Amino acid sequence: MRKLTFLVLIFPVLASFLSCKKSFLDEKSDSAYSPLTTFKNVAGLESGIAGLQASVREQYTMQVTQSLLAVFQVGTDVALNGLDAGEAEPFQNYALLNSESPAALNYWSWSYKVINNANQIIKGASDNTSVLTTAQRNLYLAEARFYRAYAYNFLVTLWGSVPLIDQPLDVPKTDFVRANLESLNTLINDDLIFASTNLPAIDAVSKPGRISKEAAQQLLAEAYLRQGKNDLAEVQCLNVINSKKFSIVNTRYGVKKALAGDPFSDMFVDGNLRRRQGNTEAIWVQEMEYNLPGGSSSLDQHRRVWVPYYSNVAGLLVCDSLGGRGIGRIRLSPWVINGLYKGNDMRNSKYNIHRDYYYNDPKNAKFGQKVVPLAADTLYKIVPSTTKWNHYLDADPTGNGSYKDLIMMRLGETYLLLAEAQFKQTKLAEAAISINVLRTRANAAQVTASDITLDFILDERVRELIGEENRRMTLARTGTLVDRLKKLNFKDNSTVQAYNQLLPIPQSEIDLNKDAKLAQNPGYIR
Repeated sequence: MRKLTFLVLIFPVLASFLSCKKSFLDEKSDSAYSPLTTFKNVAGLESGIAGLQASVREQYTMQVTQSLLAVFQVGTDVALNGLDAGEAEPFQNYALLNSESPAALNYWSWSYKVINNANQIIKGASDNTSVLTTAQRNLYLAEARFYRAYAYNFLVTLWGSVPLIDQPLDVPKTDFVRANLESLNTLINDDLIFASTNLPAIDAVSKPGRISKEAAQQLLAEAYLRQGKNDLAEVQCLNVINSKKFSIVNTRYGVKKALAGDPFSDMFVDGNLRRRQGNTEAIWVQEMEYNLPGGSSSLDQHRRVWVPYYSNVAGLLVCDSLGGRGIGRIRLSPWVINGLYKGNDMRNSKYNIHRDYYYNDPKNAKFGQKVVPLAADTLYKIVPSTTKWNHYLDADPTGNGSYKDLIMMRLGETYLLLAEAQFKQTKLAEAAISINVLRTRANAAQVTASDITLDFILDERVRELIGEENRRMTLARTGTLVDRLKKLNFKDNSTVQAYNQLLPIPQSEIDLNKDAKLAQNPGYIR
């Protein structure tokens, strides 16, 4: 208050010495670069799209806390808390989950940052004074609208109805209200229809990692499924599949092709994840680079979260074959470890689920012997884990971050989304055919129409996508979070309530919104 009073008192004195008509407090930029001018030409828009790419990459790599990734997995059917996951704890112990959750705030804020940045680009590219051809304008609008829809779909899935902002915010606003779901879904759908119409096909994108028509179609399919528009979701999935641009990885390929492994594990070997590296399933990949400016975002924590803290056991040294240095912040649930896979499913091979450890320190008396873990070590040190986030660099063997590419979308999930859309239209035979495409690759038993239920499809998503999908988002989208948790995660299910299907609106957002009521999701008192 003292500073504010001082400014009010001194301003009239200063004003008497000023002869210009414009107030000296009015902002005047000495630079020609601002959102009002930058996003009206190719150079500026390229920079803007690069900024959106970086922002979306931060969704899974920002290092606000080391356990932000874990909140998408713990408190669901697939994972438990590992080493002192801290931030993950409220999402595991639902009695602690409230509107002051740092993760809920961080992801809420992240979403609206992406939305506002996209809105700035959309406004600039739409301006008639922009120096763009019609084709260029439509391309940049399509990319920006894809990212806006991506962020809004994330928000709506996890929080339900949220404020709708479709114009840039350049000044503080304190009267937000929650829009109805119909308006939000219309914005998402319109953005993605425009994007899928105006984006290039996957092999015609200007640079690796740029968004393609097929990525927009896949996201639109997911949005349609959430909205119950299952026939439209089926069409979008078939658009991707029938484009013939992608194919299921059925044979060995890539940098470790000559070593022991299998086609499924090849997709997640560092150096194999990108389309141009041979991954024929890759639809959208966030590319990371070690020791390159802009090549990473705040040190990706996937390896630390998923790879066990085996290096904290005497006789085990950090190495490539064990996945690099992890700290086991989450561990697979007993259901995933013991009840999910049947028969010789390739996705459960030793190359994809690491279960056994052998002492690898030549100085240790037990060198070469199998590790028999102590009971305490089975919490986060010696536990079965997915190998999808194994990552090791000789130059950075015990580093805190990872520089491995992130597969955001691939064809395997397209078939699962297709099966879900077909099941929800009671096309059970067609859904079985779609799922069998993946089970054939995995050498798993074929299924028939009588096997197809929503639970079976959600099980198959885990078999195929564990460690890739945002599991919390999948279960929230399908309305199955609470039921699946109660049925399959006996450690974390005691405190969950029906209202935990959605996350709480951050309390700080409610408190700052002083000129309108930003309603909290039902059930959350604070």
